[in-house]
Amino acid sequence: MTTTPQTTAHEKARAFSTGFTELLNSFDAATRQGLADDNILLNLYNLCEQLGIQDRLLHLDSDITIMTGNDKSDIAPTEGTIGLVLSNNQDEPVTLASVTPNSNHKPLIIDRMQPSALIIGTLDSVNELIAIDDPLEDVVKLSYYLIADNVTLLVSLDKLLFNSMVSHFAEAYPVTIFTTLDQKDKACQPFKGANVKGVITGARTLLEHLEYGELSYRDILALDDTTILDLQAEIWGEPEPLANDPSKPTPYPINAFTGLLRRVIELVAYYAQVPLAMAGQCVLGALAHMGQRFIDAPMGHGHMPASLILITEGESGSGKTQAMGLTHFKIKEYERQQYGNYLDDLAAWDSEKAGLKSKELAQFLEDNPRPQNPKNLFDDATIEPILDRFISGEMNNASWTTDEAGQFFNGHTMKGDTAGSALSAITKLYSDGEVSRLRSQKSAYATPQTDAHNVRMTLLLQGQRVVLEQALTDPLMNGQGFLARALIACPEDLRGHRVWDDEKRRNDSPYDNPDLIAYWSRCQSLLDPLPAHLPNDSTGTPQRIKMQWAEGAEQTFYKHMQAIENRQAQGQALEYLKAYASRMAENASRIASLMAFFEGRKEITTDDIKRAFMLVEYSTSERLRYLDATPTGEQNDSEKLSSWLVDKVRGKKPPILNKSFVSQNAPNALRGKKLNSLLDDLESMGHVRLESEGRRRLVLINPKLITDE
Repeated sequence: MTTTPQTTAHEKARAFSTGFTELLNSFDAATRQGLADDNILLNLYNLCEQLGIQDRLLHLDSDITIMTGNDKSDIAPTEGTIGLVLSNNQDEPVTLASVTPNSNHKPLIIDRMQPSALIIGTLDSVNELIAIDDPLEDVVKLSYYLIADNVTLLVSLDKLLFNSMVSHFAEAYPVTIFTTLDQKDKACQPFKGANVKGVITGARTLLEHLEYGELSYRDILALDDTTILDLQAEIWGEPEPLANDPSKPTPYPINAFTGLLRRVIELVAYYAQVPLAMAGQCVLGALAHMGQRFIDAPMGHGHMPASLILITEGESGSGKTQAMGLTHFKIKEYERQQYGNYLDDLAAWDSEKAGLKSKELAQFLEDNPRPQNPKNLFDDATIEPILDRFISGEMNNASWTTDEAGQFFNGHTMKGDTAGSALSAITKLYSDGEVSRLRSQKSAYATPQTDAHNVRMTLLLQGQRVVLEQALTDPLMNGQGFLARALIACPEDLRGHRVWDDEKRRNDSPYDNPDLIAYWSRCQSLLDPLPAHLPNDSTGTPQRIKMQWAEGAEQTFYKHMQAIENRQAQGQALEYLKAYASRMAENASRIASLMAFFEGRKEITTDDIKRAFMLVEYSTSERLRYLDATPTGEQNDSEKLSSWLVDKVRGKKPPILNKSFVSQNAPNALRGKKLNSLLDDLESMGHVRLESEGRRRLVLINPKLITDE
């Protein structure tokens, strides 16, 4: 049989596929004499000899046959080259890099599918693994500089294989990579979440610092322009606190508002120099005052009033009056106009009545009832006269709007024996729009009228902490359900940080601002609609629009409502705030209805509902600041589980636990059905991530939670 040149070549080549260890043993170790003509390889040999790893270099005296796929093979031209042994993260030789002495050609990797590195040093008791992809000449230089620092170099002889090499070794060890500032993003991005530390050495490379800057490795790490990033933690956000800090206000969700309303809140905060939360509460109070007259909010199979109860903390001089002045500017102007008209009508009525006697007077009074005071915005009152005005039919809509909440909480009604019945009347008015008030017919205030239906009242109460703190922790206020219905805000105090001496700011008048002018114009059209917004029914009772759900909005509403329901279970955040939690969805529907109404819509969209729940969640967080369900000094269940997980992964690289281990070994009180809920909470707060790896379920712990002890 005639032998072809190709067959002869394969016969001469050594087969890579027969066993890598057998292949390595078939080659002789490289010698110093054999490398004498190549200074780079000779220096590498001397370095490896010094480290006791000279078996990393082989003399390849023949070509190697390698498989190229689909049972096809090819010949790697390795005869006469030096083979560098490449190993995996278990320090097992897995492939070769063929280096031609005195050649500028990059090394030929025999098997590029194997994650591997030229390991200069040892993986046993390793101090630090530094991954580099510099040319072999620079690798040797770096090695001599770093050998005294007890580091091991992982060398990728092909830049295209560098990322896979780093990721492979990071599965078993912490790996350090170096890069310059201008290459930071490109170099570090692939390793976010991996057990990799990125060292950014300013404008100079590591070798330039060592060679030209004459600095030691430790000096480089200590330079001001050196930045060290824990890339495993980079993929994680900052873990959110699991316990409530009563001293730290909840960030106000300004994104809950869009368009004109958002701009108005930001402008009120700017001009009055108040927190966004205070401005937002005032805007909601204005919307409720105007909207409760015309709309009802959907709930279940029916509708409910669109009134709100808003409680805002603000110290004396914090800007409460100024904020309310801007948001209620047209409301107060309308009240003044209506009161002026009332005085004119009353004077005319008195004048006409004055000259009448007997039958003429009786007929006049029957045909011309005394004009009624149109006032329905109160800032200094008690609840009884307001309820009486509802019952007498003098008004159907009212707001108790004050920047001195002490007038409400510390007034005669709320401090006397009648406090319970007064609170009960307010909650019934809020929930059902009904008033019932029975008096002895022998009393000077006797009246045959006892009930009012389909009436509305909004409360916008702003006051000092000393007033609100007592009220928010008062058993009667909580027990009667008044506070359960309230939207609460306790924003930061800006006093000491406001600006008064800026001439440009001082000359910028809110009354010239086009957005505020547009807001006031819209308020005017809602306060005095022409023609009448809705007629009264045959009994004189005002008819209101029943706001409807747009497509998909109702389901979104009930998904949020379900999530709130779940958080009332034992061990959950709202376990001890059930009365308040039960009203969160109601308030969201009211807020969403008012937002839609302000924009001239009769349907509530999915977006309206999502944004309304942002405000409800904000209020809930603020409420918990005053009534934390967790006793002082104790951890809640989420904190206990997070602490246990962190303790179990301390020292593990990467910080990962098998979920089955967590299920079987977590503290008894945290196991069972509760565990999944707690893990979901921890994931939402950025403490853990739950991932799958084949059939395994893993719990990854945020490295930012792990501190050295």
